[in-house]
Amino acid sequence: MGKRAFEAKCAECHGANAAGQNGVAPPLVHRIYEPSHHSDMAFVLAAKNGVRAHHWNFGDMPPVDGLTNGDVEMIARYIRELQKENGIF
Repeated sequence: MGKRAFEAKCAECHGANAAGQNGVAPPLVHRIYEPSHHSDMAFVLAAKNGVRAHHWNFGDMPPVDGLTNGDVEMIARYIRELQKENGIF
């Protein structure tokens, strides 16, 4: 479910498999987003409120419409799975 929600609402900017897109949005499969630095709640808050640019030079992220907290929690689980597959815990 998280993968489907990610593909529907996040992949347009953050790329397939959360790999990011040059000049558009950062990769979420990256050490900066490991659980000890960005909690799952950080993903929920980012989707709900948007985020000021602070780690990357992509500009601010706007809020994402049409996602519930539960949707974003599932997306975070999907991202954590991808991170784990890539050695990020």
